[in-house]
Amino acid sequence: MIPRKLNTGRVDSAQMYRNESECGRAIKSFLTSSASPSGLKREDIHFTTKLASNSSYERARKSITQSVKECGLGYVDLFLLHSPYGGKQARLDSWKAVEDAIDAGEVKSGGVSNYGVKHLEELLASKPRHRPVTNQIEVHPFNTRTEITSFCQANNIIVEAYAPLVRAMRMKHLVVASLSSKYDCQPGQLLITWSLQHGFVPLPKSATKSRIISNGQAGGFEIKQEDMKALDGLDEYLVTDWDPVDTD
Repeated sequence: MIPRKLNTGRVDSAQMYRNESECGRAIKSFLTSSASPSGLKREDIHFTTKLASNSSYERARKSITQSVKECGLGYVDLFLLHSPYGGKQARLDSWKAVEDAIDAGEVKSGGVSNYGVKHLEELLASKPRHRPVTNQIEVHPFNTRTEITSFCQANNIIVEAYAPLVRAMRMKHLVVASLSSKYDCQPGQLLITWSLQHGFVPLPKSATKSRIISNGQAGGFEIKQEDMKALDGLDEYLVTDWDPVDTD
């Protein structure tokens, strides 16, 4: 889905979502529509997709090429290994496929998703030609994943935080409600700002126009240090989706 307000121009897809072609068509349609800001081009849209499962080099390489064809955008800005499932050899072989896709111009940069520290250490120890630029993981005040995020930041790996709104499961939490009132903002804006102040790239998701606009307006205020600590203290290792970070 194309954000209704393209102040970032980020579109997140995956083979597993089965929407690469729909995303590609929507992007091309938007760029040629009257709703598109003047001068906006393909290179202004950052399109991400992900490998459904780690496997042999040959299978992964073909799968990446297929994703490029499916989206119809000419190239993929960021291609991720969607999870660490499959074992060490499959992870490393699949990463080599990403590297070769980068060298071939099919992909601009590569990264991983749902990787724990041991998976990141394994990949970096293999001395890759292209280091992962990002690790897309579930991060929010109710699951801060400090060990993983600290490792990423120490190794210049961008943390992309999915489910930064906790899938609306904690919007009425006392601390979230109190601080939203204090900063005169929506709970979603508070959670996004928490993520931004930690140096993460939050990936909020909504199907509601008013919430998409509201989320896009987050970051216009600064949460005080004591309130950041209060939000950090809410960590309960709440997993709202899957959690492969400890898999072998």
